[in-house]
Parts: sequence; C-alpha cells; structure tokens
Amino acid sequence: MKTPFFLIAIALFGLTQPVLAQSITPTLQREWIYEQAPFPECHASTLAETPKGLVAAWFGGTHERHPDVGIWVSSLAGKQWTTPVEVATGVQPDGNRLPCWNPVLFQIPKGDLLLFYKVGPSPSTWWGMLKRSSDGGKSWSAAERLPDGIAGPIKNKPVLLPSGVLLCPSSSEDHNWRVHFEQTSDWGKTWQKTAAINDGVEDGAIQPSVLFHPNGQLQALCRAHKSGFILETWSKDGGKTWSALQKTSLPNPNSGTDAVTLKDGRQVLVYNPTSPKPDRSSGPRTPLDVAISKDGKTWTSLARLENEPGEYSYPAVIQTSDGLIHITYTWKRQRIRHVVIDPKKS
Repeated sequence: MKTPFFLIAIALFGLTQPVLAQSITPTLQREWIYEQAPFPECHASTLAETPKGLVAAWFGGTHERHPDVGIWVSSLAGKQWTTPVEVATGVQPDGNRLPCWNPVLFQIPKGDLLLFYKVGPSPSTWWGMLKRSSDGGKSWSAAERLPDGIAGPIKNKPVLLPSGVLLCPSSSEDHNWRVHFEQTSDWGKTWQKTAAINDGVEDGAIQPSVLFHPNGQLQALCRAHKSGFILETWSKDGGKTWSALQKTSLPNPNSGTDAVTLKDGRQVLVYNPTSPKPDRSSGPRTPLDVAISKDGKTWTSLARLENEPGEYSYPAVIQTSDGLIHITYTWKRQRIRHVVIDPKKS
C-alpha cells in the first residue's frame, strides 16, 4: 500500500524544521532610545549595565561642535527608555559655554556609575571630565576635571583588568592622530599614562577598543585615519606596553568602531565595512555590520544592522549579565538606535 502524498508532505515538513530554526537571525530587538528630543542632532552613544538596568548616554545639540552640545542620558526602565535628560554641559566659570563630546560610561562593580566626557572647542583642544552616579544614572556628582594630559577613555569603554586597574583606551588629535592608554587604580582619582604608541603620520589612529585574549594578552582595535583598514596593537603586560600598529583585514572608512570580548572568549566587533574614497578622505558610514571572531584575527559576519543610504556610525557594544549583546549607534545624526543580539544564535 502506497503512503498517501499528504503524509509524505507532513513528514518532510517536520524534517525541515531544525534547518529553519538554525537560520533564525540573531537580532532580537531594534528600537529607538527616543523619538523626540529638544536637540536636533546627536552622536557618540555609550552604554553600560547597572544594577538598576541599562543606561545610555550621548552628546546632543544643534550640531557637533556647537556650544550648546551637552551630554544626555536615558535609562531602560522596564521595557521603555526614559525621556533623555541633559546631565553635563560645557558651561565655564566665566559663563562661556563650550561643546561637550564623546561620553563614555563605566559601571564600577558594586560601586558608582562613571561618566567620562570631553569639553572644549575641538578634539585637538578638548580636556577630560568625569561625573559619578551612586543611583544608576538618576543623579550625578559635580563635574571633575581630569589632570592635564589625561583625556579618559576617548570613545570606547574602559576595561577592568584582573589586577584591579581600569584600563582606558585613549588617543589624541593635537599632534597627528595618536593612540595611547591611561590607567587608574582608584576609579579616576589618580592616573598613569603610556606614551603614544604611534607617530600618527602614516599610521594615524584614534579611538581604540580593548579585547581580552588567552594568557593575559590584550588586543586593541583602532579607527584608522587614512590606511583604509582597522588597525590593531597587542599587549602582553597588562597594557603597559603595546606593539606597533598593524593593518587588519577589516576595512575602515575613517569611522569609529567598538568591540567587546564575550564571556565565551569570542570577540565581537561593530563597524562600517567600507573603505575611504580614492582621495583617502572619509568613506561612507553605511552599511553597519557586526562581526564575530574566535581569535581576533579571522572575522565572520554576525548581523547587518543598517544597509540603507545615510550615516550609521559610532557604535557602542556590551554584553550584559544575561549573555545578550547590546549595541547603540548613531542613526543619521538624528536618533540613537538600540539593538539586542543573541550570540548563541551565531
């Protein structure tokens, strides 16, 4: 007796289900942190997990470099982001107001939430500032100016080393584009600083992010000025000394990136996979991709976050205590987008 066709179809359909399940996208959620705000432009978001939940910050104002640009903060309360609140400005003692830049959040284990940011007319003349919150970003201390020559983490988050040192990836734009690293063992009260690891002439780079590797090795991935590729440097002594910058295989159009080491040891990078224009000027900041690697050398695609015309840039990426990856980034300089990815689906 022949098996009826509809039974064969049902059996075949059942066999296909595991295959379909494996093709599910790792992107779980895409949302705006805000849809309306009292400022027309925004940029350079940062993200941290606190005991009270996620907190995001960015700079917002009329436009980048405008004196009214301040630092804005929003928290994820339940399933909704709170209305953005301005928590820092560049108002000086004489009443003059200067723009703020590049906030960076860091949650001290069982301690304060730190907010690093910059104030000044331009990246070549700005200086580092720091505020602290003991209630998950609801209220903030008075602003502290960092010591001369210390900028704090320049765009991407610090990392806490096993030694208890908070290692801050930093850079300067006053004498070419140069990378250096700053360390504090007392949460920003005192500081040490490495010399620049490059001269910035042909190997100009800024805005490093730090990754952890076996045997205590550290890797930093950097935004490149004109090389057309993300640059990397390695440290074997806890960030005290670093190797010369080298090109990776990852294209970079002179746009900010961010990266994080997952709990399972894999590395995740968010970046614009495009190259500079033929004249070596900045290339398009679209698409915006997420890549993953087992060794920090060979990368494969994990997700494409944006693919339409426009600017999608300056990502921030963290892994939260539940294992999920959270990413924020600039959407056309108009909004900050938040994306959640499940790395187990990669």
